[in-house]
Amino acid sequence: MAKSKVLVVGGTGYIGKRIVKASLAQGYPTFVLQRREIGLDIDKLQMLLGFKKEGAVLVEASFSDLQSLVNAVKQVDVVICTMSGVHFRSHNLLLQLKLVEAIKEAGNVKRFLPSEFGIDPALMGNALEPGRVTFDEKMVVRKAIEEANIPFTYVSANCFAAYFAGNLSQMGTLLPPKDKVSIYGDGNKKVVFMDEDDVATYTMKTIDDPRTLNKTVYLRPPENILTQRQLVQIWENMIGKQLQKITIPAQDFLASIKGLGYAEQVGVGHFYHIFYEGCLTNFEIGENGEEASQLYPEVKYTRMDQYLKIYL
Repeated sequence: MAKSKVLVVGGTGYIGKRIVKASLAQGYPTFVLQRREIGLDIDKLQMLLGFKKEGAVLVEASFSDLQSLVNAVKQVDVVICTMSGVHFRSHNLLLQLKLVEAIKEAGNVKRFLPSEFGIDPALMGNALEPGRVTFDEKMVVRKAIEEANIPFTYVSANCFAAYFAGNLSQMGTLLPPKDKVSIYGDGNKKVVFMDEDDVATYTMKTIDDPRTLNKTVYLRPPENILTQRQLVQIWENMIGKQLQKITIPAQDFLASIKGLGYAEQVGVGHFYHIFYEGCLTNFEIGENGEEASQLYPEVKYTRMDQYLKIYL
């Protein structure tokens, strides 16, 4: 069976550039949206030209021109959107509604993967303000997809390692602490840490797989399901040193939200759900979901002891 043609929207972004590379590596005919508004952003343009050198096709379109989006998606079978939903970067999730409109009008797309790649928003109906906006907006996009009868796969990738593992899950830094480490609650809630390149590899595996059609795919490789204390212990074993552990009770953590900027408040809320409630692992995957490492046991995913070596 011929591999599907894939359009990546947001291909120069944090996860998007990895999706493009994984698509090319797995032999998919790969198209990358080049927005007309790129202007003088030399870094993005050079990344796009680099993809072109590797065999990707650049497709020019604009979110302010619906017909250009329709023309773009008509060239492919699968559309993957990786627009940022992170408030301290750019936050464009609802812009995807234009893409949904274009896919509906084009009528040829066999699968749409919207920008998800985090906590499953369908399980976050009771999330705290203001962080719940991320989940609410993702659900708005899902509703539009399903009402338009567009075939989909939602990818729940849990915690990106560069944001959550390399820093031992400390807020406000991307590097591991040298002497003291904050532990959230008892530090024993199960969290799923994912190397971002593995997120891209698993995502590309799903797009032609009938088992993942109209389902949520959860990335839960068993050896990467760790508590925060286990993650800290891995690092301590690597550096041969015990860190001083400062336990933060839930009420103190939530109280820290006062006086923070909007983006930081969103982050505190998400951390609370992950590390105090265990929202990534406190449920069983039902009939509308699949687990990626079970579907694709051939993927040699990166364990966190391997991942953390770069920080030594």
